[in-house]
Amino acid sequence: MRSNIFKVSERGERLDSLQDKTDNLATSAQGFRRGANRVRKQMWWKDMKMRVCLIVCIIILLIVIIVPAGKISAVLRHSTQLDPVKHPGVR
Repeated sequence: MRSNIFKVSERGERLDSLQDKTDNLATSAQGFRRGANRVRKQMWWKDMKMRVCLIVCIIILLIVIIVPAGKISAVLRHSTQLDPVKHPGVR
């Protein structure tokens, strides 16, 4: 009878210990989840900044390539429309 009471008492202590460990684990899991969400948001912002920088660089590169090409073609069009200059003494 005493051994049964002792076993029940030990079982209760083990259950209490297990409950404490479970509570600690739940708290740790919640902290981990918050940290993971924070890191995920930071990485998302970092990725978006990189994408925006890449798009801006591509747009600038296209402008640098297209605008001078447009000016060169305008100069070429303008030069072909001009009358040839006649130099005195040259036939």
